[in-house]
Amino acid sequence: MKQSRRFLAIFFSLFFLALVPLAAFNYLIDPLWTFSPKHAWNDRQDVINERQQKTNRIYFQPFSYDTILLGSSRSTYVDQHEFKSMKVYNYSVSNMSIREYDTFLAFAEKHSEQPIQRVILGLDFFKSSVQESSQPYSLTNYEKQFEDPLYRFKNLLSLDTLKYSLKDARMSITNEVSLERVYNRENVADAKEISQKEREEQTAQKINRFKQEFYGSHYVYNPRYKEYLTIFNKRHPNVEKIVYTTPISMELFDALVETGHLKDYEQWLRDLVGVYGGVYNFMYPNEVTNDLNNYFDGHHFYPETGTKIAKRIDAGPDAESPFGVYVTKENIDQHLQDVRNALSKRK
Repeated sequence: MKQSRRFLAIFFSLFFLALVPLAAFNYLIDPLWTFSPKHAWNDRQDVINERQQKTNRIYFQPFSYDTILLGSSRSTYVDQHEFKSMKVYNYSVSNMSIREYDTFLAFAEKHSEQPIQRVILGLDFFKSSVQESSQPYSLTNYEKQFEDPLYRFKNLLSLDTLKYSLKDARMSITNEVSLERVYNRENVADAKEISQKEREEQTAQKINRFKQEFYGSHYVYNPRYKEYLTIFNKRHPNVEKIVYTTPISMELFDALVETGHLKDYEQWLRDLVGVYGGVYNFMYPNEVTNDLNNYFDGHHFYPETGTKIAKRIDAGPDAESPFGVYVTKENIDQHLQDVRNALSKRK
């Protein structure tokens, strides 16, 4: 009996001694953003699941913002700190659908220590199709995680969490951005730099993918797109809406035109203006979209372009800028004609 007790005591002691370092390391690196340590060993964070990570950050850490930015992976590269006239939290996540915007904003409103005064919506043309905007996605399954009071502590004891902690620590120690998207502890995304050859190859791959999956016969403009945006507005009547379009490279825009969707693009802009009165349009031939060096795959722009977007929006509708046109009912016809003229010069 004494030997059995001794064995159990040794076993549980060793087990405990193994768990403590595991939990401590996962806490210090915090790859799931459930705690708030910030130091040189965790200032590079891999994307595990942005929906969960950014929602964890809101729920478990101090959260007080007056503006929420929502959008897809393109909008993740907009630095929330570059908006000087508002306090912004970038809640954009990979592949976000416009039908998710409602629950994301509702969650942020519920947990912000100050009232949410406005929302900035980053909208992608390819997400306006029936295929990409029909499913009623929501944040519900991610919120359910918080019903478990031990949720974040269980993660500390997870070997899967350890795998990401090790990767984040390695990137932080070497101070490198080695992935397509890497965050720091201030919710700012960065992307690795690639060679001109890699950029051209990735752009060609992305164009081919868009032609096969999103453009061509796969793209049918959703007749309910405008309705979805109107429903979102009605559910958040006291929140100001600022809307912008995400700028794709002209190589990818040319693929849109080649597959016969220029009129759909124009209808999309008209619907946005119809719902919101005005929209910051960055998706047209301009100094950014004409230069492939501003993108790492023709689809996602580098953070420097995200900063330009933030500054243009921050400057307001009446500011003059070579990048970003504020389109309204009064100037949309001329703007669309200017786009057509610019496209014709590319032929």
